[in-house]
Amino acid sequence: MDFMLIAILSVVEKLQTVTFYFVLNLEWENTFVGWDLQDFCNISKIILPKDAYWSPPIFILERVDGQNSNLDYMAVMHNGSFNFTQPFQVTLTCSLKIFRFPFDTQTCNLSIASFLYPAVTDLVMKTRQTPDEIIRQSQSYFLTDGEWKFTNLSIIEHVEEQGDEHFPVVTYVISMKRRPTLYVLNLILPTCALYLLDMAVLFGPSSLEEKISFQIAIILGSSMLAVILNNILPTSSNKPPVIVVFFLGTFLLMIMAVLDTFFLLHQQHKSLHLDKILRSFQQDGHAELPLRATNHQTTKHLAKEGAQLLNLPKKAQAKGHMAKPHSQAQKRDLFLLLLEKVLLYSHFFLSLFFFAIIFIKWSS
Repeated sequence: MDFMLIAILSVVEKLQTVTFYFVLNLEWENTFVGWDLQDFCNISKIILPKDAYWSPPIFILERVDGQNSNLDYMAVMHNGSFNFTQPFQVTLTCSLKIFRFPFDTQTCNLSIASFLYPAVTDLVMKTRQTPDEIIRQSQSYFLTDGEWKFTNLSIIEHVEEQGDEHFPVVTYVISMKRRPTLYVLNLILPTCALYLLDMAVLFGPSSLEEKISFQIAIILGSSMLAVILNNILPTSSNKPPVIVVFFLGTFLLMIMAVLDTFFLLHQQHKSLHLDKILRSFQQDGHAELPLRATNHQTTKHLAKEGAQLLNLPKKAQAKGHMAKPHSQAQKRDLFLLLLEKVLLYSHFFLSLFFFAIIFIKWSS
């Protein structure tokens, strides 16, 4: 057998299938067929229908769908050598490992077997070309320049056991690498841009109410990208892909930023409410002073010097009451400022740690 890969037509991650277009060449000898060149005008080759003589029945194990060409003819040589070449467009099942999507490399098997004739005794299948020769020939005829790039191929020849019988199987292990440019531009970079915008809003000079509205709008935009990703990836997987962890992590970090803003807004409103209560108490204390003055109108005959001496401690006490709430307000403002910086910088360093882990997983 000779194998040549022509194109990788499609890879469907949802269905775990891959569609190949390849050419398979079979060559065998039939000792009952042959002729003398001199008896037949030096004719060394003729073309006959495939059903005219025996041909090896082959079966592709991983095949779930596909179509064959209408080239049901084979070449017969004068020495009894038969040559049959046929292109195939076949959809195969393939266990796609999408943990590093979209920076993944996939390996799919294409196994050719014949379960009608036992191995060794009736039918033996062998490959004529080496893997390096097949790679060079396939890359020279490779047609598609799309999402997937054909990188490597290896051949495994083994015997399959079915009960008491053994059947020959030739497996072509095809390795292909995804070109991630489209996914980086459509999914990863927009998500990173939205997260940078969320961080800019979080560290920006806007009011807390405006920050919350901006952050919720950014979260809605990120959720739309997550819906697009959900339509690409398969629903069943033993380990979640890195890109899913990336989207989920950025979404949770955005939610944490909103919660931090809500917490700061709550503390700010709590501080303002406490200031209003203290001011109301202060105003009540000042209102009591005229009432006390009316109750002591009978003491106007006291000397001015004595009255001034009596009023000095009260003025000092009033100044003390005025300075105390002011210092408490300054302390609360300082506490809110310190709390905001702690939350912002802890969120920033947590984001750096998360993106560093994602980068390591994608590059490993």
